[in-house]
Amino acid sequence: TVTVSNHSLAQVSQRPVSACVGTVPVLYEELDVLSLRFTPVSGPNISITNTHPMLLSYPLHTHASGGTLNLQLTLNSTNATVSNSSNVVACFSPWTPVLELNHSQRCRTALFGGFSIGVNVSAPKAVVRLPFPQSTTWYLTLQLTCNSGDCGNTSVVSVVPEVFLSACVEDCGPYGECRLLRSYSYLYAACVCTAGWKGWGCTDDSSAQSYAHQITAILLLTLSNLFFLPAIVVAVRRSYITEASIYLFTMFFSTFYHACDQPGVAVLCIMDYDALQYCDFLGSICSIWVTILCMARVRDLIKYTLFMLGALLIAMSMQLDRKGLWNLLGPILCAILFMVITWVYRGVRRRHCYPPSWRRWVFFLIPGLLCALVGVCLYIFAETEDNYYYTHSLWHILVASCVVFLLPPKEKNIEEQGWSRGWSWSWRPRVCGYTLCQSNKEELYTVT
Repeated sequence: TVTVSNHSLAQVSQRPVSACVGTVPVLYEELDVLSLRFTPVSGPNISITNTHPMLLSYPLHTHASGGTLNLQLTLNSTNATVSNSSNVVACFSPWTPVLELNHSQRCRTALFGGFSIGVNVSAPKAVVRLPFPQSTTWYLTLQLTCNSGDCGNTSVVSVVPEVFLSACVEDCGPYGECRLLRSYSYLYAACVCTAGWKGWGCTDDSSAQSYAHQITAILLLTLSNLFFLPAIVVAVRRSYITEASIYLFTMFFSTFYHACDQPGVAVLCIMDYDALQYCDFLGSICSIWVTILCMARVRDLIKYTLFMLGALLIAMSMQLDRKGLWNLLGPILCAILFMVITWVYRGVRRRHCYPPSWRRWVFFLIPGLLCALVGVCLYIFAETEDNYYYTHSLWHILVASCVVFLLPPKEKNIEEQGWSRGWSWSWRPRVCGYTLCQSNKEELYTVT
């Protein structure tokens, strides 16, 4: 949308002024949400004299007040010779224009104050940024002044006023993210700073994290996922191939999610951030789900059916509320309840505790349960934004370690399926239920 603004002509004609005021019509174009760009009709260069001020108007509607209004004034010294004593003063004010800039209180009317800037040969550029500006017409008054009172040969100078509305200040820079927020019908934008940076545009480094701190954080959160390697090896050796695949999936996406999630410049994203986060959360909960169901020691048909059904329900819940607490606790509690029911059933049927071996309880189950309990408590109660690097890395280590302890031993009566007996690196084809054996005898001689 391109519109011509003539508010300055109407405002100036209604006010009695002691001097002539030049006006320049302004076009404005809506580029995007909270994105406007204003352009003078006569071109980007505006000629400024010391005899009378120049006035430009910029209407700002209500729906645009949630962004940042930017004014950048640049002195164009290529078309004219500018003396060192010459200054271009500007006043950027809302509601009413300031028509005289030679008084001591340059940028102020009887009711409202404005924002004063200036450019000269030594400082040819000046910038004003106004977050959440008032939704009214803004006026820019420009005039050439000289320190000695006489500007000499410099009677006209050229400046380039750039006025535009953006969502955030400089798009929040490398240490922030510009986010659009909605409150009822009001839309506004703000910077969410990371790595300890602060300010409207995330430019305040008074409490920023050092580069070494960022590297340490990303190494802790990514390398701690390598503790899943022992769990994968144990699962493979005990013929839990499906479980090992899920652990590998979790380790991979957790590593690269945390490499992409880190604030600052130490970031590595192999795919879209949202996809990495979804896969990390899905893999983490599915790993806990399949581990507890594996401990229940039910038939393969029931186990793999629950694997698939649980994965589908977890995927649905992740899509609805990815960071919800019950998305983590719900599958865990359901799996624990199912495991307890199967253990109680076996204990009642066999008339002794299940698992029956005390060594299994002392050296595997109790240490694994302690690791899981401490990890869940850290994740829910102790994890904060300040200690996230350490507590979450410890959560990775504890969860991966508890899998090593809690995975049940390989079943002795595993049904032979497919091409191999149990887990073997040899390949023995089966035809109609019979295993084809290879004869290794050699023919020593031939009788003729």
